[in-house]
Amino acid sequence: MSGGMLIPPGPVRVLVATKPVDFRKGMNGLAALVQEQLKADPFSGTIYCFRSKRADRVKLVFWDGTGLCLFSNYLASYCISFNLQRGPWCSPIWLPQRGR
Repeated sequence: MSGGMLIPPGPVRVLVATKPVDFRKGMNGLAALVQEQLKADPFSGTIYCFRSKRADRVKLVFWDGTGLCLFSNYLASYCISFNLQRGPWCSPIWLPQRGR
């Protein structure tokens, strides 16, 4: 950790879910979702990003080598828009929220 920021040691793969997930799920529930839906290993070091139904919150799940980590953030000024034509995983597009 450097200056309050997490800095990955090298290149990191990030996958973003295009469909919203139940935000009551914790890190174990989201890791199970990665295994069941994506047929991937949540303990590989890949960062998996999940969004809420309103696209105003995100959760990141990843394995840091010592344990499973869960980061959650409320996006006060932005929401996420997805290109659903690409399949279940894609890159996010950040858009300013209106009416907040």
